[in-house]
Amino acid sequence: MKTTIEISDALMGQARRLAARENTTLHALVEQGLRIVIADKGQSTDFRMRRASFKGKGLQTPLQDAGWERLRDIVYEGRGGHRCEVPPFPRAGEDWGEGINTCKPDESGK
Repeated sequence: MKTTIEISDALMGQARRLAARENTTLHALVEQGLRIVIADKGQSTDFRMRRASFKGKGLQTPLQDAGWERLRDIVYEGRGGHRCEVPPFPRAGEDWGEGINTCKPDESGK
């Protein structure tokens, strides 16, 4: 099949020099390049994050209904950056007691 394409002068010059050096035709180089690009694009898939879950039973019972803010506060407990008074994180089997949701507005009122 014959077709017409526009190629920049600089790229055409590089292609002609490569064809001469490789003892091939410009036609063959264009076909080879298109095959490589098509094969590469055909193999790419959408990014998928690998499964990184751990065996277990999910969140501990007192936290199953906790929102993201509460979970974040526990994660950052003792590291600054949280607005809530977070009770000490209990060890497995210990009672959470009262105060699971003790978030109070910070100085800015948020």
